[in-house]
Amino acid sequence: MKNVKTNDLVKLSFFVAIIVLLAVTPFLGYIPLGFTRATIIHIPVIIGSILLGPVYGAFLGFVFGLTSLLNNTFNPTVTSFVFTPFYSIGGTSGNFWSLVICFLPRILVGVVPYYLYKGMKKINNSDVLALGIAGVGGSLTNTLLVMNFIYLFFGQSYAQAKNVAFSTLYGIILSVIAINGLPEAIVAGVLTTAVCKALIKYTHRTALQ
Repeated sequence: MKNVKTNDLVKLSFFVAIIVLLAVTPFLGYIPLGFTRATIIHIPVIIGSILLGPVYGAFLGFVFGLTSLLNNTFNPTVTSFVFTPFYSIGGTSGNFWSLVICFLPRILVGVVPYYLYKGMKKINNSDVLALGIAGVGGSLTNTLLVMNFIYLFFGQSYAQAKNVAFSTLYGIILSVIAINGLPEAIVAGVLTTAVCKALIKYTHRTALQ
């Protein structure tokens, strides 16, 4: 049992290192899109959730959120106030809800995929299907919660920062979900399936030795 726990902590450290590396590498972890950023950092969080469970997965999600907080504080865009209370533009400042947006969806990215994977395995024993759905679901958890929380907590300010009418904002949010969120989810599903399948096979083979 002690060896298993030590092994899991080593794996956790490995995933934390990947998240930090992605976050600090320009144009890799956080990809600038002018007024916002796309990201691939959710992928190691999803994989970690499936392999290590929801508790370690939630911690990886917290690390993801922390990198987002630091990135938006020290390397801001015009809409960074929705992710950090330490940034303001014009008369608009971040607040407590910035921390909710920054951390809660990312923590859940480390929880939801584990239960999707376990649930799908009970319905259908196919690893490929279960891993793919877990990857897609984890990615959409991040996108859907972040974008809808932005609308709920910062709708007027976000519309003003993007220089659009508030009445059209939710349509824009839906377009971001479709244009950025769906491709991110597909990539997450493919990579999660490929990486987790290889790691699960390797772990099983190692356990038999």
